[in-house]
Amino acid sequence: MISRRHLLRGTAAAAAATLGVPSLRAAESKIVLGQSAAFTGNAAQLGIQMNQGAKLWFEQFNAAGGVGGVQVELRTLDDGYEPDRCKANTAQFIKDDVFALFGYVGTPTCLAALPQVVETRMPFFGPFTGAEALRDPMHRNVFHVRASYYDETALIVKNLTSLGLNRIAVFHQNDAYGAAGLAGVTRALKALNLEPVGTATVERNTVNVAPAVKALVPLQPQAIVQISAYRSCAAFIREARKAGFGGQFYNVSFVGTQALADELKTDGRGVVVSQVMPFPYSPATPVVREYLEAVKKAGGDYSANYSSLEGYLAARVFSEGLKRAGRGASRDGLVAGLESLNSLNLGGFNVAFGPRDRVASRFVDLSMLTGDGRVTR
Repeated sequence: MISRRHLLRGTAAAAAATLGVPSLRAAESKIVLGQSAAFTGNAAQLGIQMNQGAKLWFEQFNAAGGVGGVQVELRTLDDGYEPDRCKANTAQFIKDDVFALFGYVGTPTCLAALPQVVETRMPFFGPFTGAEALRDPMHRNVFHVRASYYDETALIVKNLTSLGLNRIAVFHQNDAYGAAGLAGVTRALKALNLEPVGTATVERNTVNVAPAVKALVPLQPQAIVQISAYRSCAAFIREARKAGFGGQFYNVSFVGTQALADELKTDGRGVVVSQVMPFPYSPATPVVREYLEAVKKAGGDYSANYSSLEGYLAARVFSEGLKRAGRGASRDGLVAGLESLNSLNLGGFNVAFGPRDRVASRFVDLSMLTGDGRVTR
């Protein structure tokens, strides 16, 4: 088992006219954002946690007066982590003339929404995905807070190969998310004149992992990088170990770290997850300390985890862009306000946008699950 000391740190045309409105009308008392995410189904915890974190910050922001007294409201629609439903939700938000789209969750869903986003120039901020297809080519109205899957998989491959583990397989979701992660692993390995020893897939929103286990375990990889959501990854880990696999499991951040730990419980010991946010369980970082205080104050179902912290930080960055745009801001004003964030320190988490840069952070770290459901650095 690897110890922590080894880890390296159709309505679009009509909507286009409404998006030309130059500013929020003075009589409006709130800025409405639309979030499409999974709130039910096999990936529900990803949407729930991301949304909870964002709400924590927006509640603080509103309590402090919002933008010149104008409040922020985050509306949600459940897409179940299915592209067609996300596309329909996005059309509904555009029809409803929300001010911006915020905190969408998932590569296939975000890609389904992208054509409408590009056509209508609706601001699209802080999606929970690291896919390159949403970043290249750059779109003026699309902003990313997190590092990419290329960044995450590069660190994973660097860590594995530094430990002498070169026989690396990939278990991935059979969709755009899985393809993005596989491309990242393959790219990082190719730079070292290596390639995956094997790949296998699982369908989105399912846990039918038996064929993938049967395909990969006999290849005797030293490590398996997983690019899927928490339930299918947990199922694969259990079944692969039952089939005799004794190597390492690595995951990218979208897996949902705490959700994966909750699913695996004692079976999670030694599973590694790359991260694009600061460690959310310790107050050592000022912004995390503020986040933990907000979680404690909220109580109820709120709890600290990486996905929630990502929502919290995305909401903070978005709010900073709103403040720079000012009361009565237009969508173009919001874009300009965000673009002006060329050096912002959120208490230990640094972000920066620019005229030709829509990715605020390239921070990547590694974490590890314990045998008692916790996450360590």
